[in-house]
Amino acid sequence: MADYKEAPLASRPKTLDPNEYFNVSPEYRRSQEDKLAVRAKLKREYLFQLNNPHRKELIEDPALTRWVHARGNTYTHFRPTTKTSLMGLVFGVLPLVVLYAVFKTDRDRREAQIKAGTLDRKFNISS
Repeated sequence: MADYKEAPLASRPKTLDPNEYFNVSPEYRRSQEDKLAVRAKLKREYLFQLNNPHRKELIEDPALTRWVHARGNTYTHFRPTTKTSLMGLVFGVLPLVVLYAVFKTDRDRREAQIKAGTLDRKFNISS
């Protein structure tokens, strides 16, 4: 394995850790090989169905079905966390509060100038 120099601000990736890469048990390797064999078999079956020139029925991909269902039902799969709550506050509530404060202070300032008679009204229609 090539010598990997760690970056000063990043840790070594798990895939490049020699203890994780070389010192794995035979049972773990066997289970990984079994998973890969099942995945390769499913992929081969899917490709056979997809490339069948006499195909009449729709091919259903379970992963695609799960993805479409999750995309269609985002609110049932949403989990509130501190990050999502903070983003909702920053992008949803905070702009409304800031805009309210800006408009309110500008309106109060104009009203005070009108009452004091110091507001220079340009484009006055009545004069």
